[in-house]
Amino acid sequence: MKAARGDMFEVLKAAGSTREDALARIGLLAKLLDNAFLIPGLNRRVGLDAVIGLVPGVGDAISAALASYIIWEARRLGLPRWKIARMVGNVAVDTAIGAIPLAGDVFDVFFKANQRNLRIIHEHLGITKRRPREIEGTAVRVGER
Repeated sequence: MKAARGDMFEVLKAAGSTREDALARIGLLAKLLDNAFLIPGLNRRVGLDAVIGLVPGVGDAISAALASYIIWEARRLGLPRWKIARMVGNVAVDTAIGAIPLAGDVFDVFFKANQRNLRIIHEHLGITKRRPREIEGTAVRVGER
């Protein structure tokens, strides 16, 4: 039984995860950390990063550890070192300023390091999340058909 279980894990490890799987994981984590909840009345989204950051000391360390997973996945996706360094800088700024009581918690609401890092990954891979600025084709008025 133990050998069969080990064989199954070897098959899964050999198959690996696809690029789409990795993007789905980091996209979900970035959304959870930065935009999970809507503050009623303010129409502002906050995530677990800001909520966990309310716990002094430990909260910011946990947030940094979760954010570092996105950086690890980005390295596996083949991003160059200078982009990884930008991502590490985003997390470092978020962690350093987030550690300041009260002011850091307000900063966490506005500086969304994980969304910034996700944008760096999408730009590198050529994935656009925004609609095109120009529409291809010919414009015709409805009455002129």
